[in-house]
Amino acid sequence: MLLDPVTGWCAGVRHCPSAHCNERPQGEISLLVLHNISLPPEQFGTGKVQEFFTSGLNASEHAYFAGIADMRVSAHFFIERDGQISQFVSCLQRAWHAGVSSFAGRDNCNDFSLGIELEGTDDLPYSEAQYDALLALVRQLLTAYPALSVERICGHSDIAPGRKTDPGPAFDWPRLRTALLAGPVAVASPIKE
Repeated sequence: MLLDPVTGWCAGVRHCPSAHCNERPQGEISLLVLHNISLPPEQFGTGKVQEFFTSGLNASEHAYFAGIADMRVSAHFFIERDGQISQFVSCLQRAWHAGVSSFAGRDNCNDFSLGIELEGTDDLPYSEAQYDALLALVRQLLTAYPALSVERICGHSDIAPGRKTDPGPAFDWPRLRTALLAGPVAVASPIKE
């Protein structure tokens, strides 16, 4: 995996371009927000997250989908349980992942953040492959965008408290932060083209 800071796209990951994005008002990338998602809820490996972020979700396929199929949301990246990464939006674009949000007194986090969705739920432990892929991806992002830092990585719950709970108590924040502060380590992660 290699991120091109000029285009904002990662080579070596699956590209699923989404129209659910627009221009960043200032072009700033200074916050990284971690989320979780599973479609249908608590079901993994269905391919429905990719369909959801690209307006391809069939509302009649599952009762839960009827309430969300028309929503226009996205994230920059999605990491599946097996560690495979999909990218939906260039890092240079504003993906629609944070909604009503605030970080350090600044509203509208979509304007200056990147969003990474982890396939999961708040209470189910994330997989080893997901942590490996997340670590490799975050290292790429920290290198490419110097306004990002370990201190500017947060959960959706941190920027939308009371409204959002993800990535939830199952996410191991000390593990991620310790690994990032320890420096680069070669990590192999599966790739889906």
